[in-house]
Amino acid sequence: MRVSFEAMEGMKQRYKAMFSHLDERQRRLWCAAEAQAAGRGGVSAVARVTGLSRQTITQGLHVLAGSESEQGAASAARVGKRRIRAPGAGRKPIIEKDPLVLTDLDALVDPVTRGDPQSPLRWTCKSTAQLAAALRRRGHPIGPRTVAKLLHGLDYSLQSNRKIREGSDHPDRNAQFQHISKRATDFSKSGEPVVSVDAKKKELVGQFRNGGREWRPRGVPFEVNVHDFPDDAVGKAIPYGVYDIYRNEGWVSVGIDHNTADFAVASIRSWWYEVGRVAYPEASALLITADCGGSNGNRSRAWKVGLQRLADETGLAINVCHFPPGTSKWNKIEHRMFCHITRNWRGQPLVSHDLVLNLIAGTTTSKGLHIQAAMDSGTYPTGISIPDAEMKRLNIERDDFHGEWNYTIRPRELHR
Repeated sequence: MRVSFEAMEGMKQRYKAMFSHLDERQRRLWCAAEAQAAGRGGVSAVARVTGLSRQTITQGLHVLAGSESEQGAASAARVGKRRIRAPGAGRKPIIEKDPLVLTDLDALVDPVTRGDPQSPLRWTCKSTAQLAAALRRRGHPIGPRTVAKLLHGLDYSLQSNRKIREGSDHPDRNAQFQHISKRATDFSKSGEPVVSVDAKKKELVGQFRNGGREWRPRGVPFEVNVHDFPDDAVGKAIPYGVYDIYRNEGWVSVGIDHNTADFAVASIRSWWYEVGRVAYPEASALLITADCGGSNGNRSRAWKVGLQRLADETGLAINVCHFPPGTSKWNKIEHRMFCHITRNWRGQPLVSHDLVLNLIAGTTTSKGLHIQAAMDSGTYPTGISIPDAEMKRLNIERDDFHGEWNYTIRPRELHR
C-alpha cells in the first residue's frame, strides 16, 4: 500500500507547523506516530517529507511499541531534568575525535599566513567551503558548517575592511600636527584667515548610479545606466574645496577639465575674491593647510608657482602647511565639509552640472556649515613643466622645521 499524495501533503504541512516547537526526541516520536498512522509505506513517506532518516523513524517506532526504553530520559525525569538522548548517545564533537583540527584551522585562517608559500590558501579567500577543503586535504573529515561553528568557537567572525591605515607613519608625524595647530591658532588670534583645501573625487555627470539611498515613492527608484561608461557621460565634475576652519564656511569650485595645480590655485583665487577679502578686509596673510599629494602636493612646482602669482596679485603672504604623507584624512575639509556633501547627494544621480552645484550649495549641518559653489569652465592642461629659472624667481621662505612641508610665499611686488 502506498501513501497517497494528499496524505503526504497533509503530513508536510503538520510537520512545518510543529517543527519549531519540538526538540529532537519529540520530532522522532512525532514522525514515528505519523508513520504508524500512515500504515504500510509510512516510514518511507515520512522520511521523504521531513528529511529524517528511516533509521531515526524506526527507532521512534520501537520506543512507541515499548520494545526500546529511553532510560536516560526516564531517569532524568525522575530528578526533574529532561534529556533528549540517553547518556553517551549522539555524535561526539569533532574536537574530541580529532583534537588537531582546531590547531590546523587556526593556522589556516590566521591573517599572518596570507602570503606564506606553505599555506594552501595563499591566494584564495578564506570561505568556510575552502577552509573545509583545505582541512580535508590535511586529513580532517569536515564540512563547511562545522568549520563555521569551530571558527566562532575560536572567536573569529566575518568582518569587512576598516579604513584606518594610510601607510607608514613619518617619525615627525605628531610634531607636524602640533606645528600646524600652533600656526592655525596664531593666525586665528591675529585675525588672519586659515583655510583647508583639497580636491574631492571626480564625478561623472549623467544617468549614473550614486551610492547610498534616498527617500522615494515606493516602487519608483531613480533609473540609471547599468554601466558607468565615460562615453555616456554629459561631462565630469571635479569639486575643489576651500574650507574656512574658524568660520565654518566653504567654497567649492566645480571644474570640468583636469585637476591640476593651476585649477587648485584658481579655486583658491575664486574663494579669495568672492568670500575671503570680504570676510577678512584687513588680512595681510593667509594660512593654507593641504595634503602632501595631488594637485596641491608639496613637491609640485606648478603649485608653488601658482601660489606665487596669487601672492603677487593679492599682496598676501601665503603660508602653507602640508600634512605628513599618509594622513590626508586629518585635513579638516575631509571630515567637516566633503563628508557632508557626499551625504547630501547620496542616492541622487548627478545628471547635470547645475544639479551638482545645487546639491553642494544646499549642504548644511546642525553646526551651521554654509557652502557656496561655482562652476569653473576653464581649461587646465596637464604635463606643463616648470623650468628651473621660474623656480629661482620664487619669493619663498622655508621654515626651519620641515621646510618641505612648511613654507611662506611672499609677494614679489606689493599691491592690492
